[in-house]
Amino acid sequence: MEWQEVRGNWLLVPRRPVGWIHFLGGAFVAAAPQLTYRRLLEHLASVGYGIIATPFVNTFDHAAIALEVLNKLDYALDWLEYRQNYPPGLPIYGLGHSMGCKLHLLINSLYDGDRAGNIFMAFNNYAASQSIPWMENLAPVGVEFSPSPKETEHLIQERYPVRRNLLIRFQEDDIDQTARLRSLLKAKFADLVTALSLPGNHLTPLSQGLNWQVGAEFSPLDAIGQWLRQSLFPEMQVLEACLDDWLNPSRTLSRRLP
Repeated sequence: MEWQEVRGNWLLVPRRPVGWIHFLGGAFVAAAPQLTYRRLLEHLASVGYGIIATPFVNTFDHAAIALEVLNKLDYALDWLEYRQNYPPGLPIYGLGHSMGCKLHLLINSLYDGDRAGNIFMAFNNYAASQSIPWMENLAPVGVEFSPSPKETEHLIQERYPVRRNLLIRFQEDDIDQTARLRSLLKAKFADLVTALSLPGNHLTPLSQGLNWQVGAEFSPLDAIGQWLRQSLFPEMQVLEACLDDWLNPSRTLSRRLP
């Protein structure tokens, strides 16, 4: 598999995908998700999911960004199904990190994006003055994201339709607001919302790790390489395993937020 750019998206597609994952990253690292989130996305492709990672540039109009990335996703799906002959109707999962979580919530609340489920990692929904340090000087003149944090919560309560959701909070993340999102979604969908507390911090999904390729015969050097990969990046190992479990409904996730 190799990354390829198609109509404003970065795609990584296994030969026989079992579904699509639409990925949106954090505000300041979203411009090149195929690089900044490479390990995580390549892992998900390795277990059978076609990756559609859509770059975006942050502005104050989050609703407009959500519509733009949704349109790019639709272009990519048309290309995959009608130009590359991948089977139509495969399930689509949204996967977001930080601001990417808010965009997925807006996509489904405002524009009716069709999703089999959504995964939210390190969700936050801060006001502009809290998100960008230099914005504190502008806050008195009313500069704010659109929709605002309160408006976003109202949209989730009134219009968010996706019933199956995975929420991931990292234990050393000081800016996480997953607990609030869990409360909103639990009120709507109860037992279809899974919330996990995992080791790591806000930047854990960006961890790159070692991409060790095993040779034709497994050697002692291969064993050392795999041991280093597992021992140096244990938080990513846990995250990848939890994503695999949730995407496979036959498994049961047991770790939940306290």
